[in-house]
Amino acid sequence: MGTLGNAHIVWDWNGTLFHDNDAIIGATNAAFAELGLEPITLERYRALYCVPVPKFYERLMGRLPTDTEWEVMDAIFHRYYAEHRVRCGLTAGATELLAGWRSAGRSQSILSMYVHEELVPLVRGFGIETHFIRVEGRVGPSGGSKSEHMVRHIRALGGVDPARTVVIGDAADDAVAARHVGARAVLYTGGSHGRASLEEVGVPVVDTLEEAVAEAERLAA
Repeated sequence: MGTLGNAHIVWDWNGTLFHDNDAIIGATNAAFAELGLEPITLERYRALYCVPVPKFYERLMGRLPTDTEWEVMDAIFHRYYAEHRVRCGLTAGATELLAGWRSAGRSQSILSMYVHEELVPLVRGFGIETHFIRVEGRVGPSGGSKSEHMVRHIRALGGVDPARTVVIGDAADDAVAARHVGARAVLYTGGSHGRASLEEVGVPVVDTLEEAVAEAERLAA
């Protein structure tokens, strides 16, 4: 079992284990086009992205979208994303890292803000489902924070100690959610946020998932 036998990782999915930047940018620009907004580059997306997601659109539009605009943009985004995610794969090294953490007798789970009924078959399709004690996506409206979802997720895990739990994600909101339940966080630069914005959060920031797992080991010790 080892000294870290009770350590637990809560993995984010989009932009962390699942390298879907191309699908995210394409879906975002499809939603923008519906409102006559200019396309956004990955670099600008990573500099401005935040949750709740309507605030991200406010940064780009100069105002919050109306409820109708948000519903239209959200629907377009998810339709386009579902079509284009099929060309995306796992982040480099993810499968080996998941297997290694599990084989060392440690536990891990996924908590994603991607809709639950889409997430589960996607994870299963990559052949990695058995590495997790729980795979959980969003149930309910999109666009909000992960914090309350994290409370329910940790509670559902049962014997997992939040003090020895590390959340690995690509967004500032992952660190906020971790702090909300008394867990630690490591943020990965390969997804929705650039390094500069992640470093403002005050948690370890890494460029690879291998570094993220090493940090998780250190934090959970």
